Amino acid sequence: MAEEKVVESPRRGRLRIVVIVVIVLVVVAAIFWWRSRGHESTDDAQIDGHITQIAARVGGTVTKVNVTNNQAVKAGDVLVHIDPRDYEIAVQRARAELADAQANAAAARTGVPIAQVETRSSVTTASGGVQEAEAAVAGAEQQIEAARANLVAAQARLREREATASKAARDVERFRGLVQKDEISQQQFDAAEATAAAARASADAAKSDVAAAQNAIAVAEQRARQLRGSAAQARAHFATAQTAPQQLQVTQARASAAEARVQQAQAALAQAELNLQHTGVTAPTDGVVSRKTVEVGQVVQPGQPLMALVDLIDVWVTANFKETQLTSMQPGQHATVEVDALGGHEFNGHVDSIAAATGAKFSLLPPENATGNYVKVVQRIPVKIVIDPGQDPDHRLRPGMSVVPTVHTR
Repeated sequence: MAEEKVVESPRRGRLRIVVIVVIVLVVVAAIFWWRSRGHESTDDAQIDGHITQIAARVGGTVTKVNVTNNQAVKAGDVLVHIDPRDYEIAVQRARAELADAQANAAAARTGVPIAQVETRSSVTTASGGVQEAEAAVAGAEQQIEAARANLVAAQARLREREATASKAARDVERFRGLVQKDEISQQQFDAAEATAAAARASADAAKSDVAAAQNAIAVAEQRARQLRGSAAQARAHFATAQTAPQQLQVTQARASAAEARVQQAQAALAQAELNLQHTGVTAPTDGVVSRKTVEVGQVVQPGQPLMALVDLIDVWVTANFKETQLTSMQPGQHATVEVDALGGHEFNGHVDSIAAATGAKFSLLPPENATGNYVKVVQRIPVKIVIDPGQDPDHRLRPGMSVVPTVHTR
């Protein structure tokens, strides 16, 4: 019996293909839905890290460069040497100026107690001199008053004696006529003449007393003038002595100024020593040297960049998620990071923080939405993802590498 051959119709074959395609699409959609459920991912992400620009702190000629590009260095390693001779001379000059300032300050401090003693002594001496001079002036004025009193008494005695002498002379003239008439005896006449002579002598003595009293007044007044001059000098000296406290303050101020100059010299020496230390440019942290631009013999200026130092230990991921992806995202959520340069090798991490503003707000020309041609654009917000430690012992991750992070929001 001949075998019958069953021939499938073309319509049934096409229907079977359509069913298979539909089933595959449903399965793929289900898988995609399951994988995207509770996950947020973006390819707008890269490795970030600390990149330190190494610059010169002082100017000078580069004498030695100890590193090359892509060389690993440790914190404190000397990267570049700058000619230190100018700075060594500056240190020596600063030390000499400090020694000079310290010597001046010591001399100024020594002068303060000496000035204090001299101030007290000069004020006391000047005060005693004024008192003595004023007492002498008072004594001289009393002598003048006494001499004037003596002059008044002498003048009174002179008038009295002149009156007595005048009366005695008239008596002699009257007795002269009587003796010639023999009305009185010669003895009485001689007695009258003797009395008149004695009266004239007493009057002359009184005149001498008056002259002596006048001379005594002149001498006393001359001495009083001299004493007044001495008293004026003593008061002037006392007035000068009274300025001694102000002079002491000036001395103390000079001592304080000398101390301040010592502090200035100390600061200048510290700055000179610091500049000398800065002639050796050191690495602030561990890292890898990149973009080295300095060469031996080059003259550098303070602040001039010499190279960059990349820290490969502390790296993280900066992922720019769309704002619509941040609905359920928050710090602490688990994340995985696929690194393109490592063949999609996956690292585990977690969300550390979400930026305070969108990336557009930090651009050079941020968008201004208050215009008539506003078009809504979905913004991206940077999210910092920290990679868990111990996953990159060889430090293969480099800042700038493209990555694909996925944050598990559930």
